Amino acid sequence: MYIEKRKVGKSIKYYLAHSFREGGKIHKVRKFLGINLDQGTLDDRVKKTENLIIEEIEQYKIIKDPLKFELSKKDISFAKGLEKEQELRVFHLSESQWKTFSELFTYNTNAIEGSELNIKEVKGILEKDEWPEKSKRDIAEAYGVNEAVKFIRKTDDHISVEFIKKLHNLVFKNSKKFASQLRRPGEEVVVRDGLGRIVHYGAPQSRVIGLLNELVGWYGKNKNKYPALILAAVVHNQFENIHPFSDGNGRVGRLLMANILIKHGLPPLNIDMSNVREYYSSLQEYQKKGNLRPTLDLMTREYKLMKKKLGDHKNK
Repeated sequence: MYIEKRKVGKSIKYYLAHSFREGGKIHKVRKFLGINLDQGTLDDRVKKTENLIIEEIEQYKIIKDPLKFELSKKDISFAKGLEKEQELRVFHLSESQWKTFSELFTYNTNAIEGSELNIKEVKGILEKDEWPEKSKRDIAEAYGVNEAVKFIRKTDDHISVEFIKKLHNLVFKNSKKFASQLRRPGEEVVVRDGLGRIVHYGAPQSRVIGLLNELVGWYGKNKNKYPALILAAVVHNQFENIHPFSDGNGRVGRLLMANILIKHGLPPLNIDMSNVREYYSSLQEYQKKGNLRPTLDLMTREYKLMKKKLGDHKNK
């Protein structure tokens, strides 16, 4: 690491910088230290900033290109076997099943992110426009998720950067000012659990666009190569690793998963609140180890649970 000095008028700005190689590319991290610093203050800030730079470099190692982690033959065979099972041989749900799914998905995907609406209240909102005495934001996002589910049923798009922005806008257009806007310079994401422990870092903001384009490109090259469950799991998990929005990434990621499954002739998937610990654990396994199997196992359990909740209605 080295100190950079930049003269601006009569002042001197100090930066701590470090260059490193990742694959065939050279990356540079630079952190602002201050203006017109005395030696003691400069030394103190350099020492503290070194750790920040090291942490950011570690993120470059964690947030890799899509599937530099190799897919195991066991995972591919496992996913193919699941898709051949009778319970997944569904091209589309009946209208009554779609209605039930959308209500379940809307309730669970928002509840995972802290919504206080219960399933009965969600049904009242979506079926009768009945507004409970709850957060207007939660109500707006219930409508938004339901609208997004309707959208993925109709669209031909599998995944694109614009499609991702569209999903975010549908869900959050009436609750967040930054709906559809990717993170801007300086907006970094750190996710903590209830005890304040860091459980996830988003990709550095400067890498968001590049990583999203790589993910879209990876999917385009492999959408006819891998089983749909593999494709949906990878896109969802990699999207969550990138965390391209300052908020709302979980809901968009779960909509992406459902959309890819639909486009390959499988039923959409809901992540139930009862499995939220397993859900977060599967994301960490992928982020830290590139292990996709916990996600595939969770998807299997969720399909079985969803089948019970939807009932054994015949498709129309």
